[in-house]
Amino acid sequence: MAAESETGDCFGWAARDTSGFLSPYRFSRRAPRDDDVCLRITHCGVCYADVVWTRNFMNNTNYPVVPGHEIVGVVSSIGSVVSQLKIGDIVGVGTYVDSCRNCEYCNACKENKCVLGVTHTFNGIDKDGTVTKGGYSSYIVVHQRYCFKIPDGYPPESAAPLLCAGITVYAPMMHHKMNQPGKSLGVIGLGGLGHMAVKFGKAFGLKVIVFSTSASKKKEALEILGADEFVVSSDQQHMQSWSNSIDFIIDTASGPHPFDPYMSLLKTEGTLVLVGFPGEIRLQPASLNFGSKSISGSLVGGTKEIKEMLEFCASNKVYPKIEVIPVTYVNEALERLIKKDIQYRFVIDIEKSLK
Repeated sequence: MAAESETGDCFGWAARDTSGFLSPYRFSRRAPRDDDVCLRITHCGVCYADVVWTRNFMNNTNYPVVPGHEIVGVVSSIGSVVSQLKIGDIVGVGTYVDSCRNCEYCNACKENKCVLGVTHTFNGIDKDGTVTKGGYSSYIVVHQRYCFKIPDGYPPESAAPLLCAGITVYAPMMHHKMNQPGKSLGVIGLGGLGHMAVKFGKAFGLKVIVFSTSASKKKEALEILGADEFVVSSDQQHMQSWSNSIDFIIDTASGPHPFDPYMSLLKTEGTLVLVGFPGEIRLQPASLNFGSKSISGSLVGGTKEIKEMLEFCASNKVYPKIEVIPVTYVNEALERLIKKDIQYRFVIDIEKSLK
């Protein structure tokens, strides 16, 4: 796609080629409609998806691309039929900004599973044929259905990562009824998603066991995040001591890793849910057949789940662990994200640093 003219009233940061290097960029947003909300962006979380599409890992990037799908801002104007939000509200926008609104999943508030596919917040194709642009920018226009009021008093910078990292682990936990105190939760990986899984697990009253390839994360997992146990996954003896003892495992790891050892840790009829992208899944049929165990997948959540999650986090004081950065630091932040040099989520202070 040819480069755009870089004019308009919206200011952001964009990547223009496969280097993924971001720099200032000016562009135009679509005109607001009667059912739209316009919000002045104050914060935007940094997700690995921002790396994937700025560097064209999926071979479908439409340059210039403005990333960012963990967006929080202040409502600056609303359309004539908007009823759920008002000017001045602090709201969030997540990984998608539209769906068909008419299929069985949209009708059930499971828009993330829309049969026609969602319109992604950035690098998606909107209904008017334009390419969507994300939250590394000064403002955004979104249909009211895909905007979520942030509960009063909840820090906007902390709310941003909930719109992707948070809902990605919250939704499958709720789907599999893992909000019941006393159950056991295994968490594979302790990055942006994994640390949220630990936080939700403890807030639900679960026994949380963290599995990691890095022994250096033990103190953080146990003393800071409050996990009950920490297991280095290469320690076969320690792994075997957990055989047939865990109700549910949430796998956040995207690097290559074996699955049979983790399936052996599940109780009868236990489930492992995959929320990462490890490249391939290989396991012995016996890992499923004996014990009637399951492996499943999940990706973000619907509008009803997102609203419930935000209220749950506010009521239970669940906050992501974040590092707030200026937009001018975003290229370094993306490099650190690739190197896993972050505890656990970057959040860009758009309001104070995007000039």
